[in-house]
Amino acid sequence: MYSDPMSTSERLIESTRELLWERGYVGTSPKAILERAGAGQGSMYHHFKGKPDLALAAIRRTAEELRATAEGVLDGPGTPYERIEAYLLRERDVLRGCPIGRLTMDPDVIASDELRAPVDETIAWIRARIAGIVEEGKRQGQFAPGLDGEEIGAAVLATVQGGYVLARASGSPAAFDAGVRGLLSLLAPRTP
Repeated sequence: MYSDPMSTSERLIESTRELLWERGYVGTSPKAILERAGAGQGSMYHHFKGKPDLALAAIRRTAEELRATAEGVLDGPGTPYERIEAYLLRERDVLRGCPIGRLTMDPDVIASDELRAPVDETIAWIRARIAGIVEEGKRQGQFAPGLDGEEIGAAVLATVQGGYVLARASGSPAAFDAGVRGLLSLLAPRTP
């Protein structure tokens, strides 16, 4: 329940974002959204066409936020390796998992081209951004010339998303941390 002066439509979007992360699309009922938002019965349909429309707004907001966070780290200071390292080591709620990654496991989201689009776009953007950083590092001689930026981008995403799964399964962030350390040791620039 929200106590700040956020508009009803904003409370609905934020409540839906939280519920999608916690419960997935199927487990996020209109009733649960309204209760979490502290909104009246007709509020959702006053501001949105229905649950799919509200879910799309929430997924887009989550995707934009995740992209902005990644961009802030990947475009930050440092060498290409240091920027990838900063992305992998950034503060995360590992046991809660990734709000975008969670949606890839939701059959209703994956079955809907419209709901899946912001998820696909975000994953593709992060992968491409990391690939570009790897190519930059190769040009600077920091990474081996044989590395494929696209493959490394995929490996970074797989490590992060797989790390969330392993951490949640074990109930400990240690599994996530181990995967990140392993990938970083493989990417570490070679010293002569």
